[in-house]
Amino acid sequence: MRLIFMGTPDFAVPTLCALVEAGHDVCAVYSQPPARAGRGKQLRLSPVHRKAEELGIEVRTPATMRDIATQADFHALEADAAVVVAYGQILPLEIINGPRLGCFNVHGSLLPRWRGAAPIQRCILAGDSLTGITTMQMETGLDTGPMLLKGKTETEDKTAGDLHDELMEMGARLMVETLARLDEIRPEKQDDREATYAAKIEKAEAAIDWTETALHIERRVRAFSPFPGAWFTLDGERVKLLRARMVGVNGAPGTVLDEQMTIACGNAAIRPVELQRAGKPAMKAEDFLRGKPAPVGAVLP
Repeated sequence: MRLIFMGTPDFAVPTLCALVEAGHDVCAVYSQPPARAGRGKQLRLSPVHRKAEELGIEVRTPATMRDIATQADFHALEADAAVVVAYGQILPLEIINGPRLGCFNVHGSLLPRWRGAAPIQRCILAGDSLTGITTMQMETGLDTGPMLLKGKTETEDKTAGDLHDELMEMGARLMVETLARLDEIRPEKQDDREATYAAKIEKAEAAIDWTETALHIERRVRAFSPFPGAWFTLDGERVKLLRARMVGVNGAPGTVLDEQMTIACGNAAIRPVELQRAGKPAMKAEDFLRGKPAPVGAVLP
């Protein structure tokens, strides 16, 4: 097919590569405009933008797809379809209906569960045992279009980072399969009654409250690893807790119970597995404690 690809972050890169490897003609890539980042505030291309340039594909970075001239340029490509993966803009109907076959999306949840911006993190926070990828035909609603194919995986002890990497590869495979089987796939309408909104993650959510149960804190740790990182304060310094496991002991919430830095929660306790100090690389708990021990009996705020 002659395709337009629309995506921005790392999550979208494998799908772009898979479409090219499958022999599709990706005639143009749309991505969010370069943003200033880092200490020098240098303009940085998005991961999809960089990959498209490596592949020799034209890249377009309009600030909005609602501009009439931008829409005319999009239509002039005369694409069979557009594939959209974490593009970062809500597309107007003029774009969705532009390609001959419309627009197809890779979404990081088992729709209609977790429509919206942060499906991976929200499924972990909610304690979902399964998540996955849904490919769908796009319409103007937020992740409301007819579902095409699904792939599933267990959340187990996985962090958001683990699931991100697994799902982005799954999404690439499923989109290639979706396009190959369009003639035989029967689109399935979503049941809006089963839909949940996956709101954008706010940094304030990452602060650990030791009065919560160990179960909820362990989920918070996994949901916010590696970013923004669930955190607590130790000797006035903010420390990110990137991996942890639950331990069946009790104590006053926030109390360090042993030399392994097991921390009492509202119910049971959490034992750190991987931590990160500000400006430092992530490290195993035993290495962290050699440089910054937490006295047994100390109470963390």
